[in-house]
This record gives sequence, structure tokens and C-alpha cells, in this order.
Amino acid sequence: MEEIIVRSKKQNEVIDITDLVKNKINNTKEGVCNLFLLHTTASLILNESADDKIQEDILDAFSRLIPKGVWKHDRLDGNADAHIKSALIGNNSLSIPIIDGKLLLGKWQSVWLLEFDGPRERKIMVKIII
Repeated sequence: MEEIIVRSKKQNEVIDITDLVKNKINNTKEGVCNLFLLHTTASLILNESADDKIQEDILDAFSRLIPKGVWKHDRLDGNADAHIKSALIGNNSLSIPIIDGKLLLGKWQSVWLLEFDGPRERKIMVKIII
């Protein structure tokens, strides 16, 4: 098992980690790349990489749907919106096939970390299963 460390710079941010994941494949020709995010206020997703405006759209949609500062948990540490956003997405793990030494991603797909409670350091565990 290996790890990827990602440092977010903003409170809400989309970070393309596709290249970081590709670097963990090493010489694996066939298998599955399992990713597991060790946090409850961020998520992993696969989404379109061709137009970076979709990243802004996703963050804008979540900000409109789930406002900050109106939840019971906010009395404790002010990040209930981040927990709710992550829970709605529900992706703390992804499994991506490896074929011919490459991640099997669709033409427009990339691996993204969605940060909802930054800036902070995030750890993603990577396990290649052959």
C-alpha cells in the first residue's frame, strides 16, 4: 500500500489527482487501482477533465444547495456543510481497472479530489491489486 498526499489551498476546491494516481501504477500491466480517502470532509470522484468550468459548476452547485453556517454541527467546529457535501457524494473510495499498464478511464474522465474543508493536507491510500 502506498499513499498520495494532497495539499489543498482553498476551503472548497477541485484538485485533479489523475497524474498522481498514474504514478502509483508502476509496472503493473493488469489489475485494479483502489483509492481510499482517509477524511470525512472531502471526496473522490471521476469526472470530465476537458472543460475546467465543470469544476466551478460543481463547487457552485454545492454552495447553493448546502449553505455554510446554518447546521447544528457548526456550533462545534463550523464545518457541517463540508461533512454534508462529502456524505452526499459518498465517494471515499474508487476502484479503477488497469489495462495494458494504464488506468482505464473514459476519454474525458479524470480522478478528482473534492475539498470541502480546506486548506489542509489530505491522504489517499493506494492499493494495486494484481
